[in-house]
Amino acid sequence: MSGDDHTHNHDDHHHGIGGHSHAPVSFGRAFAIGIALNTIYILAEVFYGVAAHSLALLADAGHNLGDVVSLGAAWLAAFLVRRAPTSRYTYGLGAASILAALGNAVLLLIVTGGIAWEAIRRLITPEPAAGMTIMVVSAIGIAVNGVTALLFAAGRKDDLNIKGAFMHMASDAVLALGVLIAGGLILLTGWQWLDPAVSLVVSVAIVIGTWSLLRDAVNLSLNAVPSGIEQAKVESFLGEITGVNEVHDLHIWGLGTTETALTAHLVLVDGADGEGLLRRLPTALKERFKIGHCTVQLETPETARICAVRPAHVV
Repeated sequence: MSGDDHTHNHDDHHHGIGGHSHAPVSFGRAFAIGIALNTIYILAEVFYGVAAHSLALLADAGHNLGDVVSLGAAWLAAFLVRRAPTSRYTYGLGAASILAALGNAVLLLIVTGGIAWEAIRRLITPEPAAGMTIMVVSAIGIAVNGVTALLFAAGRKDDLNIKGAFMHMASDAVLALGVLIAGGLILLTGWQWLDPAVSLVVSVAIVIGTWSLLRDAVNLSLNAVPSGIEQAKVESFLGEITGVNEVHDLHIWGLGTTETALTAHLVLVDGADGEGLLRRLPTALKERFKIGHCTVQLETPETARICAVRPAHVV
């Protein structure tokens, strides 16, 4: 006997888990404005970074490029998540958000590696940098990133994608402030080594922020249990349901960066209300663990004894 809560799940899919799928409707303009402003600013940073011989500006431009990609990926993923499943992509295209996160992390690390290499070279052989140009461009960056962050401020408490966009832009404003301070110190002291030193600090910040993104993206691509969910607690919860005698073949994985799926075999005691369990379980899993897609197979003690996937080592 199997239970499939697809009707409930597809309703959740359209209404969103924690409001995630509302982003394209409520924040589409915010994404467009944020991407446009930051793209223009990146071009200005690259131009004036080269003109002023400022590696700090170029490092910040590399970071901002990654954030533009992140904004674009979040916007695209929010759109793709809403696409209906097809006969080929039976879960829809939610996993595109995993690919976007993985590609974004790899791109950021490659760009950061190049910046760090050049920064080390310039620490050994300093080159003059125009402190005033650095300060002006960085001040503009604080304004651009601050305004972009405010565009997402209203939704950061209800939507993980929106919160991510807000945090990226807010952190960029702080990093731009660091570059501005470096430009001021160069003007006051003439210490040209400050420019590559700040670029190294920015590079370290990028690596720290990117590492968790890369780790989570790789884990999700390998069907790992999403962060924030403990399989042992889910298994314990299922095992404590009235009428359930045993849980086996439990699998939990991410359908994308915002949705989670579960499959499990539940062995019922004689006389247990299997139909009632199937009606209640999807809502309980959604409310307790934010698992929006579940497929459960109900078994009797007799059928469980011959279940091929009952042993713990069998996948």
